[in-house]
Amino acid sequence: MIPLKNIKRLIAKASQQPAYAVHAARMRLLSMLSYRLLRGRSAPPETISLLLTHQCNLHCRMCGQWGERGSLKNLPPSITRAYLDIPLIEKLIEQVKGFHPTITLFGGEPLIHPQWAEVVGLVKGAGLRCNMITNGILLKKRAEDAVKLGIDEIIFSLDGPAEVHDRIRGGKGVFRRALEGFQHLARVKKKYGRKKPLVNVNTVIWEENQAMLQEIVRQAARFKANTITFHHLIFVDKGAFDETEQVTQAALAFGSPDWAGFIRDELPRIDPERIIEQKRMIEGEKGAVSAFFYPNFSDEEIRAYYGSFSFLPSSYKRRCMSPWMVAYVLPDGGVKPCLSLGYSMGNLHDASFQDIWNGKRAVQFRRLLRERRYFPVCPRCTEFSRF
Repeated sequence: MIPLKNIKRLIAKASQQPAYAVHAARMRLLSMLSYRLLRGRSAPPETISLLLTHQCNLHCRMCGQWGERGSLKNLPPSITRAYLDIPLIEKLIEQVKGFHPTITLFGGEPLIHPQWAEVVGLVKGAGLRCNMITNGILLKKRAEDAVKLGIDEIIFSLDGPAEVHDRIRGGKGVFRRALEGFQHLARVKKKYGRKKPLVNVNTVIWEENQAMLQEIVRQAARFKANTITFHHLIFVDKGAFDETEQVTQAALAFGSPDWAGFIRDELPRIDPERIIEQKRMIEGEKGAVSAFFYPNFSDEEIRAYYGSFSFLPSSYKRRCMSPWMVAYVLPDGGVKPCLSLGYSMGNLHDASFQDIWNGKRAVQFRRLLRERRYFPVCPRCTEFSRF
């Protein structure tokens, strides 16, 4: 249910949000039992992620959506500029509020949605926990609403000190604007006497920031972060991509176009020994910001991860349980069991969430994944090591 390698990180998050931790543990237990016993059906998900829009105001170089090989770059504006509409969100919240999932606002950049505050109001008005993943560029003007409406957690992507962050994110002044936003958020929280939203930083380890992980921890403190989590760079070769396409097309006639955004012709120029050394130093420090690496690979796993396109973790169970735990709702109302695979379980314009979650297509997908345990691209995904 919870990999032992993730326990330290889980305890830190639980200390921040104990009620959520208890509820999430219960939901994960039910999903784990579903995985083992229900032959493709599942208890309700712990988290529902709403992709409010595919639009983004940055084109981060490592991003699978809008990066150097991003999967969205050649799609028509009718898809990339669409918004998840308010009536559909309202209907969804009414359908799912009984089992109290966490609602994560995602994108693209969720703050671009013109009715963002109304979305948050619907989620919090139903008594549900609300997270948001953002690049922080628009946060300054949204900070007051974020605090007053009661967002529980903001996850911010930080790539390094100002110059490095701006270069990776593809825009001058990006770091400064995000920093101003989070510093203003801290002032608004103080003004209203609120501890939330909590601020948790995510950093993707990348060629250009691999030598400055300790400095990034220090920078996270400037953003008033509670925690920082270092994520390993996601990358696959064309062989793993093609093999996944062959398997999924033959079984259920779907592809994995989003994974095309993570294809590399060569291994990333990341020195695993440098990562291992900094990981040890960071984990030995006690600072204002709690720091974690996720997945929490061993030294040998880190060497294997960056040293070959063929990788399977040895300290995590080699199977994916995410489609029993999480659902993704796209701007057009489609509901996916996996964000990066091109498979839809149904559409909220046509059926209720409950009917989709345990509908025929959902059950077929989970049975296929349960039988195979994972697809060739899966070991590079953070969800593979989450549950």
